[in-house]
Amino acid sequence: MDVGRRISVIFSFVVIVILLTGSSYAIPAFSRQYGTSCTTCHIDFPKLNDFGKAFKDAGFKFPKGDEDFIKVPPIMLGAPAQKDMWPHVIYPGTIPGLPQIGLRYNQFFQYTSGNANNYYGSQVLPGSTPGSALPPTIPRTDFQAGYFSIFMAGNFGSDIAFWVDDDLSVSGANANGALGDGYLRFVNIGRFLKLPTDAFTVKVGQFELDLPFTQARSINISPYDIYTQANIGAANPANGLPSVNNQFSMQDGAQGIEFSGGHQYGGYHYSLAVVNQNTSGGAAAAPPNVDTPSAFFSDSNYKDVYGRFSYRFNLEKDPASRHDVQAAGATGPRDHTYLSLGTFFFKGRSVQRFSGLTGGGAAEVLTAREPFYRVGGDFSFNYRTFNLFGLYMYAHDQNVLLNSGFTGFGNGDPVKFNGGFLEADYLALPWVMAIMRYDHVQSTSDFLNGASSGNYYSPVGSSRDRVTPGVQFLIHANIKTSFEYQFRPRQALAYDQNGKPLNSFRTNTATGALEFVY
Repeated sequence: MDVGRRISVIFSFVVIVILLTGSSYAIPAFSRQYGTSCTTCHIDFPKLNDFGKAFKDAGFKFPKGDEDFIKVPPIMLGAPAQKDMWPHVIYPGTIPGLPQIGLRYNQFFQYTSGNANNYYGSQVLPGSTPGSALPPTIPRTDFQAGYFSIFMAGNFGSDIAFWVDDDLSVSGANANGALGDGYLRFVNIGRFLKLPTDAFTVKVGQFELDLPFTQARSINISPYDIYTQANIGAANPANGLPSVNNQFSMQDGAQGIEFSGGHQYGGYHYSLAVVNQNTSGGAAAAPPNVDTPSAFFSDSNYKDVYGRFSYRFNLEKDPASRHDVQAAGATGPRDHTYLSLGTFFFKGRSVQRFSGLTGGGAAEVLTAREPFYRVGGDFSFNYRTFNLFGLYMYAHDQNVLLNSGFTGFGNGDPVKFNGGFLEADYLALPWVMAIMRYDHVQSTSDFLNGASSGNYYSPVGSSRDRVTPGVQFLIHANIKTSFEYQFRPRQALAYDQNGKPLNSFRTNTATGALEFVY
């Protein structure tokens, strides 16, 4: 990869920290409906406490005695007697008594300690020619608009919940906006099959995968590196085409159906999702005498599969408190002391189509269907206001290579990466959250393609590590300011013949955010 492209990669990497920040959705509409504070369900929005997890599990209703707590009752779509007349009439159902609409906006400011721009200064970058335009570099300081989002959620009665959120603009541009989640969730339908309570629930639509720790509703300013990691292999020496170009990452939204059961606040929890392939990406450079490859597509006859299982051990001494929605304490309800252990697995197939040649030299379309999987484990330990949690993931892509004659494919060495994160947060005061996080990604193939910052102390340079302390303050229950500083290893834009970095520098970043939900 040339130097200009390396700089663009580094620039893009830092900008992604801003653009891919988790969509922090709390639902102030629920506060209006129940006449309560956001802190009833959230510790530091959008992080849920145990009651918030139970509220979500129950289909956006109070887990016990919902009718007793609701201040704005729902509107019934028909007479109550219609329930007894079904199936000869439409089952009445309900809609919320007020529009379940909320808004969210955030604004960022970042400071970057070192980068290619301030290192090279007025020097001509290696590999550039006179008169050529230089690629963008990282600004030292920058204000950045974040998300302006609209979202709504609620319950239609009969344990049918809904959620829709849409980013109207991202980074100040409406064209960057997109639908986040949009689904119907049929809660506890296992009761029709005489299954235990909440043993079987179905979700249909577009949604975030049931990740051990959410990316879309994370309290962190920057995303988890392992969730954003894609698998891009080294180029095939025979023709210059990449051996793997799988753009899928675990944070990607999914479209399909999810079956789940259990509870997030104690005991077992499982989910199994069947979703569309999500493997879009740019085309590779074309070999001689062959047309440019087409874009990436899904196979309509194949679906990806994601599964998760976890078990949470509530460790309260009092049996009644241990099995209740929230633990009891001297100052009132609080989160349980617990240990949660889990595992997850994703199996998919990356599809890439190329314009190739038949044995007789005629043009034809060649389709590479490349199996891949992601597997990992996670844990979470909580003691009162302290939470320590982490995740490890291993990724494996089958290496399908286009042959030198451009007439078919063969298998090469699999392309892999692994890594994860470890995070601790501590609620020092009800309105002050302190955070410390370590991210690690090990991917030699990324380094070979210039997508990894590299490690100054390793000639291979295949690892990417980040240490991120942060602090967040609730100005009000629905207004928050956050600060984060990202320590990254030394990196370089060029290397000598022995793989040693030349003119290495650090790209540490301080980021502040101000956001509100309404």
